[in-house]
Amino acid sequence: MTVLRPHAEDQYAEELAFLAKDDDRTRPPGWKLSPWAVTTYILGDGDRVTPKYVGARRIVEVAVATLATDRALLLLGVPGTAKTWLSEHLAAAISGDSTLLVQGTAGTAEEAVRYGWNYARLLAEGPSIDALTPSPVMRAMAEGRIARVEELTRMPSDVQDALITVLSEKTLPIPELNREVQAERGFNVIATANDRDRGVNELSSALRRRFNTVVLPVPATAEEEVDIVSRRVTQLGRALELPETTTGLSEIRRVVTVFRELRMGVTEDGCTKVKSPSGTLSTAEAISVLTNGIALAAHFGDGVLRPADVAAGIVGAVVQEPVSDRVVWREYLETVVRERPDWRDFYRACREVS
Repeated sequence: MTVLRPHAEDQYAEELAFLAKDDDRTRPPGWKLSPWAVTTYILGDGDRVTPKYVGARRIVEVAVATLATDRALLLLGVPGTAKTWLSEHLAAAISGDSTLLVQGTAGTAEEAVRYGWNYARLLAEGPSIDALTPSPVMRAMAEGRIARVEELTRMPSDVQDALITVLSEKTLPIPELNREVQAERGFNVIATANDRDRGVNELSSALRRRFNTVVLPVPATAEEEVDIVSRRVTQLGRALELPETTTGLSEIRRVVTVFRELRMGVTEDGCTKVKSPSGTLSTAEAISVLTNGIALAAHFGDGVLRPADVAAGIVGAVVQEPVSDRVVWREYLETVVRERPDWRDFYRACREVS
């Protein structure tokens, strides 16, 4: 493939075909795979199918079971808990199409959820089905597929509430044409949201009732987070065709440790309290820091990931607020990092870029 980031259904087409071939379990109407096979695709089988999400099996089972009912699914969690990643792979496994996507922003208009118009045809011909521009949600309803709504809480409240009729009545009225679009079997909605970032709009109680909410937790242990980061860094390195780099687990573990300690406000051994910065310091940000470090080591270093390659990325991730976060970082650097004998090279690298 020559595209920078293939859709999940394209990148993992062989795995999906392998699961479909021997999938003799009951499939809900419109589904490409059975719920059991969808869960196997997400979590892996230890052999032919690679894990896409590392976490509790029950969380994935509840999410998949929800989509087999008439309830929509809301994946809720702090940034970096793989909400978007999981929603894409669920849509790919269930519908074979993860592209019916509405990206929520402060500027998202109601037309992105309902429908819009080709104004040239509208002026020339008047309201007609040919002049109508369907939204991804409308297309998903007509085709019996999964629609994805990313960052639902970033959308204005009146745009959010455009989903209420779709989710409760499974129909989308088009009053201009005196008709409606009814959802085909297989249709459902996966939305993602977080309530920690700035610029978040609360969901109305009427809309929240239409969703079954599954909370995606941050990795419970450092080992689990190291495993997630290692997998994704390796995958991204291959996808970006970065030169081979010697990436030791020690450097990955160090980045994860820094992020976890600052995130939780206490050191790994529980002996020292530290201040937390304004940012979330998510697993996704750790992956980004390490991927950037690998690129530095490959193109400007000796091909071995070293503290100097990740130091700038860590400082950039931690210091979001120039004044308050810089104080937090310097205090952590001097009271925690400096006191660890095996972290002296990391301490020097961070001091240089700080």
